[in-house]
Amino acid sequence: MCGNNMSAPLPAIVPAARKATAAVIFLHGLGDTGHGWAEAFAGIRIPHVKYICPHAPTMPVSLNMRMSMPSWFDIYGLSPEADEDESGIKRASENIKALIDQEVKNGIPSHRILLGGFSQPAETPGRPRKSQAHNPWTTFCSADQKGGALSLYTALTTQQKLAGVVALSCWLPLRKSFPQASANSPNKDMHVLQCHGDADPLVPFIFGSQTAEKMKSLINPSKITFKTYRGLPHSACPEEMVDIKHFIEKQLPPISDE
Repeated sequence: MCGNNMSAPLPAIVPAARKATAAVIFLHGLGDTGHGWAEAFAGIRIPHVKYICPHAPTMPVSLNMRMSMPSWFDIYGLSPEADEDESGIKRASENIKALIDQEVKNGIPSHRILLGGFSQPAETPGRPRKSQAHNPWTTFCSADQKGGALSLYTALTTQQKLAGVVALSCWLPLRKSFPQASANSPNKDMHVLQCHGDADPLVPFIFGSQTAEKMKSLINPSKITFKTYRGLPHSACPEEMVDIKHFIEKQLPPISDE
């Protein structure tokens, strides 16, 4: 996969235990890679589901003093009113749509593909400390909301009908472009699981709840589930992963010819 004209390695993949008839494409956050999330999904894998965790390309990030790190697009600030990298967001979204297209070519129809993302932060710069490198629940000292943000934006703007979206600790980017940007979306009836910790100091809980309300104005509000995790900071937890597994099981059930 490639983004912003910069190369990135092939995605980390957790293959299905039997014939893959569904797929989850899950996006990491700033400074991270797909490996940690591949490991997390291996722990909750569903036999007929393939998990694809792409790696963002490396690029300078304005928020972190232009230091280069894995990033789906540039980020200028963490407030809802901060300027956004519109061209970078759209380019990254097109790359995710291309990844969906590739899975369709591999034999998995788009309505059996679930898109997701999480703002798993990382140390600035470089890799997590050795003791934390394989801990998907650990929060580090830098932050972004890219993986979940990009998954929401892509699901609303793609012409590919999807099984649903898992959006963790994030908000909707380029929100002022909606509802026009999603006017012809085939995903207005898709299921969305949005999760947020009520102790998140980096992407405050109110931003997540406001995003859920915005989403209700764009797609069928009865299909949106917003879950709150008491005391959870800008991170994930085992309870959240169980909820994600149940959501995937419901949206991507086995099919009769498996």
